[in-house]
Amino acid sequence: MAATPAQAASLTPVSGFGSNPGNLGMYSYRPDGLPGNAPAVVLLHGCSQNATGYFNNSGWRKFADQWQFALILAEQKSANNSSTCFNWFEVGDTTRGQGEALSIKQMVDYARANYGINPGRVYISGLSAGGAMVSAMLATYPDTFAAGSVIAGVPYRCATSTINAFSCMNPGVNKTPAQWGDLARNGYPGYTGARPKVAIWHGTSDFVVGAANATESRDQWTNVLGISQTPISTTNLPAGTTLETYSGDQVRVYRISGMGHGTPVDPGSGADQCGTAAAYFLDTICSAYRDALYFGLGGSTGPSPTASPTTAPPPTPTCVTASNYAHVTAGRAYQSGGYAYAAGSNERMGLYNTFTSTTLKQTGTNHWVIGC
Repeated sequence: MAATPAQAASLTPVSGFGSNPGNLGMYSYRPDGLPGNAPAVVLLHGCSQNATGYFNNSGWRKFADQWQFALILAEQKSANNSSTCFNWFEVGDTTRGQGEALSIKQMVDYARANYGINPGRVYISGLSAGGAMVSAMLATYPDTFAAGSVIAGVPYRCATSTINAFSCMNPGVNKTPAQWGDLARNGYPGYTGARPKVAIWHGTSDFVVGAANATESRDQWTNVLGISQTPISTTNLPAGTTLETYSGDQVRVYRISGMGHGTPVDPGSGADQCGTAAAYFLDTICSAYRDALYFGLGGSTGPSPTASPTTAPPPTPTCVTASNYAHVTAGRAYQSGGYAYAAGSNERMGLYNTFTSTTLKQTGTNHWVIGC
């Protein structure tokens, strides 16, 4: 009998990925058997952390293996910041085409060119300083990312120097939604394409980055997306988590009662569990699982907590006629460069808006084609 091959995939350092003006390190993880045109998630660690620790503890590896997507991890160097924080408060590192922001963009470009990553299905998530840098990337490169997750972070351009970074973090800065929205829009002046959807996570007892920042971040991204700051629904989730959903599920806010500063994880073998509890990885709820589903990485509905993905029957063929915007929101399609593409088949459906309608037929798990 042939022995079962061992898993060969591992977190791998990458050099020569671009001019790297921000002097960052790049790591990649590609699960065994990763197909061509796979999605990718960029991960940004917090202060005093590194790429390896975030990869090992955050829980994202489980879902990358399970649902076949790549991970790209940026790593700060102590030469740039003594606490290894991404420099989210430095204008030179958070402006399109400059510094650390450009270095992270170059990592995505490298993955697209060398790993065959789907350019319309690139996502980003980060904690604390990494979460603040997620906000910067969504503002400066909305044409690169389909969605992002800001964990214990702050709005884009909340601070523009070391001096005002601390007051931005705690207690936070209060601006109107329009003021926050203008700051984000100025990250890429003149951009008129589709904007990424955003998930925001924050513990109510976070005294490092004040919980008020969750509301300010919500105000920024709802304004950028042109939707109301009033949630359309509020849902109670495990570990004292409240999920607020905003128009079209374009923005989500997760508030975790009593949680301090860190990435929410939930160690265990359950379908919705992940990660390892450690410093700044707090045993509450698996944020990677929720974000992966929100990004559309686990299928349109996600796995059943009780059904095995290897034995579950294939989905019954389904035809849906809806606007391209509705298809993208429901996970049947994705957007890139102002156009909508059918999930799985990548067939171009036309403009990403509420006026253009398309009929899609489901032919497999998270695989849709035009027509019925």
